[in-house]
Amino acid sequence: MHVQIKRVYEEPGEADGIRILVDRLWPRGLTKAKAAVDIWMKEIAPSNELRKWFAHDPVKWEEFRTRYIDELKKNSQQVLLLRQQVEKGTTTLLYGARDEEHNEAVVLQQLLRK
Repeated sequence: MHVQIKRVYEEPGEADGIRILVDRLWPRGLTKAKAAVDIWMKEIAPSNELRKWFAHDPVKWEEFRTRYIDELKKNSQQVLLLRQQVEKGTTTLLYGARDEEHNEAVVLQQLLRK
């Protein structure tokens, strides 16, 4: 199982495999064709409340991770669906945030590797 993460605004590549968008909101200014998203799993993304609270503030990162993992535990069906997709082969989790180290795709990648 090979799970990588990539900003959705980056060019799609042959090595991406299945491209799964894990954001609740569609990325601004990006067409579906340009994004080349195979699956949009908006239900696995952080809740609107958590997303707004976090606001991609690195100071809140550890608390965000904890709260997001708690949400994922209550959303086991979506996690199972994601695991099933990942088992099919190389997968790229796509996110829209500018911060490459502090976003939901990082948390999901770590979760899937366990």
